[in-house]
Amino acid sequence: MKLLDEISIRGKEGKRIELYQGDLTMLRPDEAVDLLVVSAFPDDYLPTNTSLIGALYKKGLSVAALAQSKEKDLRHDFSCWLSHEISQPNPGLRFRRILCFEPMARGEPPELVGDIFRAMTPILGESSDISSVAMPIIAAGDQGYSVSSMLVPLLDAAIQWMEKGLPLDCIKIVAYSDEQGREAIKVFSQRKTLYQRSEPLSQAKIEYDVFISYARENNKEMELFEKELIRSHPNIRIFLDRKEIDIGSPWQPQIFESLDKCRKVVTFFSPDYLKSKMCKEEFNIAWVRCRETDQEILFPLYLYSTNLPTYMKYRNYFDCREGDETKLRIASSRLLAALGL
Repeated sequence: MKLLDEISIRGKEGKRIELYQGDLTMLRPDEAVDLLVVSAFPDDYLPTNTSLIGALYKKGLSVAALAQSKEKDLRHDFSCWLSHEISQPNPGLRFRRILCFEPMARGEPPELVGDIFRAMTPILGESSDISSVAMPIIAAGDQGYSVSSMLVPLLDAAIQWMEKGLPLDCIKIVAYSDEQGREAIKVFSQRKTLYQRSEPLSQAKIEYDVFISYARENNKEMELFEKELIRSHPNIRIFLDRKEIDIGSPWQPQIFESLDKCRKVVTFFSPDYLKSKMCKEEFNIAWVRCRETDQEILFPLYLYSTNLPTYMKYRNYFDCREGDETKLRIASSRLLAALGL
């Protein structure tokens, strides 16, 4: 493949986004990656002559077959599913897993391209062996979107998530044809210039002691916990985000900024929490911040029994099942102690 340009992520030594022109099914050993992202219509993995899925099929790898036994199906929340590790049938296929992006069941690809990075949060939380990703210009083939309409939000999301601490070292974005390459290099160069001229994402000034992330269905338990905090420490600064935020955006500056202003993030794990896209977004962003700062920012409370994803349940949570009020009061004391209040 031919390297056209690259963007180095500020303050993250070695972390970069690279733009190539070439064939993702003919990678050299030094171009190998851990994860390949492909895009598809919902539940449609027909290997057409003009798609990456078709090119993979010609090399002996069927995405349709991989879809029959997904390792993780995140399409309901993040428009993506992850394959199991692949035994490659062809030496040019130098990747170990596929992440398939299927946005059209939930919306338009340019609006939902950030779901690729949202999906990577639970994946990277459970798989420490993924550090490099390659992808075509998503949805710019058979799905009919222009290079610029997809590459702009894709770059915006990739830059901001990597700058905030998503644990990836390299993202390779690959234009296939000469025509795609010419358009892509213009867009990439423009976004690179804007990024280099923009102000760095500064560390927000701490304004709150606690950010409470909870499902609205668990409001009663949250209010008990909040009141207990205030009763014990009247001056505690608590952030409750009651605004509606468009999670169709490629990335969430509002949530990033709010979470950055808080010393601890309390999460109320429950079936309703896991059903809430907003709650999972808040947890995922807090998880990225924990990885970036190497601090125990998260303070999870297990409120009601549910099937927690591994990357959530591996954290040290305080068990308050099943909405146990005594344990919620004890948890509030533990939080205050952790805050030094």
